[in-house]
Amino acid sequence: MPFLIDSHNLIGQTPGLRLDDPDDEIKLIEQLRGYLARVKKRGIVVFDQGTPGGQRNLSTRALTVRFARPPRTADDVIIEIARQERNPRGLTVVTSDTHVATAVRQARAQVKDAASFAREMQAAPLLLDKKQKGLSAAEVEAWEREFKKKG
Repeated sequence: MPFLIDSHNLIGQTPGLRLDDPDDEIKLIEQLRGYLARVKKRGIVVFDQGTPGGQRNLSTRALTVRFARPPRTADDVIIEIARQERNPRGLTVVTSDTHVATAVRQARAQVKDAASFAREMQAAPLLLDKKQKGLSAAEVEAWEREFKKKG
């Protein structure tokens, strides 16, 4: 699992999202789903207590959505996941929280600050496979020559 995301840190650093917006969690989840699909990676986003809009199943194949149960916080859950990760060096924790960053580094995970990740998330290029891109100019020219031979 490449990304473990501190949700409220990321919301606070993502243009267009505000922590005082009642739909901020859902908006973040939607952006993360799109980003992870484009970069073909997986992640876990951890929120403090509650489920936005009463929705139950917010996870997808690429994005696992977790909520901390009181008295635990999202920070507690993130640190626990990082400590239990089988391959901590393959894990990037997205947070700007100094305490969380220190704890997950001790577990040998990588850390990316939320502002940097937000910029990457919003700037991620759409990855197209060859079929979606169409033919190159050279391929079009080669097919035109081929069709002209048969005509």
